[in-house]
Amino acid sequence: MRFSSSPSSSWTASLALLSALSSLSTPANAVKYENFKTCAQSGFCSRNRAYADKAVAAGQSWEVPYQIVPDSLDWKDGQLIGTILKSINTKGDTVRLPITISFLESGSARVTIDEEKRQKGEIDLRHNSIARKERYNEAEKWAIVGGLELTKSAEVSKDGKRATVKYGPEAKFEAVVTYAPFGIDFKRDDVTQVKFNDRGLMNVEHWRPKVDKPKKEESEGEGDQKPIQDAEPEEDESTWWEESFGGHTDPKARGPESVGLDITFPGYEHVFGIPEHAGPMSLKQTRGGDGNYNDPYRLYNADVFEYIVDSPMTLYGAIPFMQAHRKDSTVGVFWMNAAETWIDIVKTKASHSALSLGIGSKTDTQTHWFSESGLVDVFVFLGPTPKDVTKAYGELTGYTQLPQEFAIAYHQCRWNYVTDEDVKDVDRKMDKYSIPYDVIWLDIEYTDEKKYFTWDPNTFGNSLGMLKQLDSAERKLVAIIDPHIKNDDGYPIVDELKSKDLAVHNKDGQIYEGWCWPGSSHWVDCFNPEAIKWWISLFKYDKFKGSADNLFIWNDMNEPSVFNGPETTMPKDNLHHGNWEHRDVHNINGMTFHNATYQALLERKKGELRRPFVLTRSYYAGSQRLGAMWTGDNEAKWEALAAAFPMILNNGIAGFPFAGADVGGFFGNPEKDLLTRWYQAGAFYPFFRGHAHIDTRRREPYLAGEPYTGIITQALRLRYSLLPAWYTAFHEASVDGTPIIRPHYFEYPGDEAAFAIDDQFFVGSTGLLAKPVVTEKAESVEIYLPDNELYYDYFDYTTYTGQGKKTVPAPLEKIPLLMQGGHIIPRKDRPRRSSGLMKWDPYTLVIALNKAETAKGELYVDDGETFDYQNGAYIHRAFEFAAGELVSKDISTKGKATDKYLKSMKRVGIEKIVIVGVPKAWADKTSVKVGSGEAMMEYHAGDGSKAAWAVVKGPKVAIGEDWTISFA
Repeated sequence: MRFSSSPSSSWTASLALLSALSSLSTPANAVKYENFKTCAQSGFCSRNRAYADKAVAAGQSWEVPYQIVPDSLDWKDGQLIGTILKSINTKGDTVRLPITISFLESGSARVTIDEEKRQKGEIDLRHNSIARKERYNEAEKWAIVGGLELTKSAEVSKDGKRATVKYGPEAKFEAVVTYAPFGIDFKRDDVTQVKFNDRGLMNVEHWRPKVDKPKKEESEGEGDQKPIQDAEPEEDESTWWEESFGGHTDPKARGPESVGLDITFPGYEHVFGIPEHAGPMSLKQTRGGDGNYNDPYRLYNADVFEYIVDSPMTLYGAIPFMQAHRKDSTVGVFWMNAAETWIDIVKTKASHSALSLGIGSKTDTQTHWFSESGLVDVFVFLGPTPKDVTKAYGELTGYTQLPQEFAIAYHQCRWNYVTDEDVKDVDRKMDKYSIPYDVIWLDIEYTDEKKYFTWDPNTFGNSLGMLKQLDSAERKLVAIIDPHIKNDDGYPIVDELKSKDLAVHNKDGQIYEGWCWPGSSHWVDCFNPEAIKWWISLFKYDKFKGSADNLFIWNDMNEPSVFNGPETTMPKDNLHHGNWEHRDVHNINGMTFHNATYQALLERKKGELRRPFVLTRSYYAGSQRLGAMWTGDNEAKWEALAAAFPMILNNGIAGFPFAGADVGGFFGNPEKDLLTRWYQAGAFYPFFRGHAHIDTRRREPYLAGEPYTGIITQALRLRYSLLPAWYTAFHEASVDGTPIIRPHYFEYPGDEAAFAIDDQFFVGSTGLLAKPVVTEKAESVEIYLPDNELYYDYFDYTTYTGQGKKTVPAPLEKIPLLMQGGHIIPRKDRPRRSSGLMKWDPYTLVIALNKAETAKGELYVDDGETFDYQNGAYIHRAFEFAAGELVSKDISTKGKATDKYLKSMKRVGIEKIVIVGVPKAWADKTSVKVGSGEAMMEYHAGDGSKAAWAVVKGPKVAIGEDWTISFA
């Protein structure tokens, strides 16, 4: 059967030329491109792209070699199970590909395609390899934690051409499975939202034995070979069996085994997600053209330092989850594959009728996904809202960790604080200059000759004294521990690693040796359950001498980074637990190490169970359950500052919102305006850490000098005062997956003008709309308002209204921050040295009235440290202002620990209520009713464009109780 392709822009002819020209503009001090593959240098990427080129060139004559055997289809317990046949030649030979389409109780769908011969182990491996014969099928063990319950309500109907399954809420979703050529249309409310194999680019490279072909001999008197009648067209096998790059050769014991599939989003112009990349939030096209990329987006976790800020090249993390959005509709796909993956994106003008796509639809986004090995394993989410999609994805992979409260405050770091006295001196000076902070960090130099779980006796001989000083102000220390273990005789950790055989192996089954910071190193194989148990034991206080309960961990270099390896990582034919090749599991590797460290920090002393804090550089889908990430080794440049927010926003869209960037830039020395603006921006990173390279000048905030130190301190104090709002946003993310900082399309999915905005955002559900300055010498910014509601400047109550762009003043000392009318924002106004010292402080409520003179808000509070909140030890209040009354209501669920916690919080109350946008009728008010008593109120008239406001002082109401305050 012939395949009909949709129209596409011409992007193949000038691809090589554009790639060559783009390399000429690479900054001299940026990433070393030659260390990392382009698609043309990656065998399976170039093969799958060539396959797509061939399909586009053939047009309607393209014959798709995949079809479902109708008689193989069986429906059982919410799953459609059958076999796809792949035609591999003109003789009628086929390859059997088992397919399972699962329909889940959550309303999501899952499509899994395997290869029967590999599945059954009916293949031969080359080079006497001991690697597994199957396609890697264990990504689910690491990425998925729930949400796989099969639906009982879905219904299937079949005819000779297709099978149709109705599923989801009120049976509004539909999957139409076409037999020949194979394809699936996913519909919502009878409108197609996602299409699989719409362009016929599905490509499962089946196993075949390597056949050494005889050399061609020239015919006598002729310079050419005699044609062989009826011969199959020859394929380019140059990268099937081995592949070389950068002086390394990858022998492929299983031969070619990539999987590819085109996924089309009809009518969707914007796609988001698939971190980690340094580029705009709304993903670019990747087939060349003005402003587009020439290479696909690559997901292959790698140590890429000094990365540039507008590129599809791989970085440290990989979450193959994408959302597509159009007016009032969002859908998503999760490509669950742990191998190297590339994603092409092409946008075409839709040739379909408006009726088939929905009113206003104009553009189709065509994506093409291909991975080097593993299964086709794709989840489909049909929304219809961004929050629906993110929640459904979170049900599968888990929601973000609810961290200890200190973790969302400010972290002071550099590579490296050089002695324990240096750490104590920085700690004292932060206090001297009244600069709040919660955590100070140590990079690798604290260790004894780069051996983890040790302290350098000459420079950190009194680690416990250092930790004790920090603890006196409720501060913490974070120390780096990486997965490479120094190969040094007499080092107990490496001796145990070897004797217990818990390290990653090479292709021959021997412990792999590579090079990293310590020199010769071995890598912990955290795919191995026994390695995790061993790793946990190393963090006990009696084992990790010199550590204490205020010490937490930073996992760096866990891609893994191998200095002498291909693309600065491990050889792909290394072997992990179960004899899976590293190529199969590469993108999950960092998460397994992150997970082992998380497990280790849960209970370092028997009976003391606390929430871990572990920062990771490498991550995958599901890493959000384990801690925080940062965007790696950025540069002290304005463009790197500007790039951070789109990167953090895309991380939140992809389910991992606890994200940040190195404030000030890791490489280089920021001039003072840049450093100051970066602190103002960092105050709105979910993970807020200043960090710098070992060769940079010291840049602790107190060294900046005035006015910079004062302005930076103001930004830090803003973060600390708003910690109640931030912690409430973290709680919300931990229960439903909603991003902590939210792009406009999340809050206003119908506002087409704002879908691609990625330099301003809302903070949780607070109504705070921030646009930190990220450009040099800016004195103002344009903030886009998505509606006609009232917006107030957070600092001086200047009022803005009317949908569209508004100019907001932004001199160096000011952060552009607006409050949307209709919200109540909790904060704490008493300046303290750390968040731990704020625990018993009273609250301030800021009420920003909307045009209807109403407002709502929430506050979530727990002990900020333990897991007692899971037993009800928390406060969750809903505040509402309407008809002149402010009401606090309990929206928690009572547990066995609730009463005890409420008793402990009884003396924590509200010291002040600020109401912004109050009516003139309040001018004569001097008091408000609080229960049977009253509290004093001060009215402040508006001035020009500034709103009138009022403040109630000392209302004497407890934060954990129901109450009503009347302003009538």
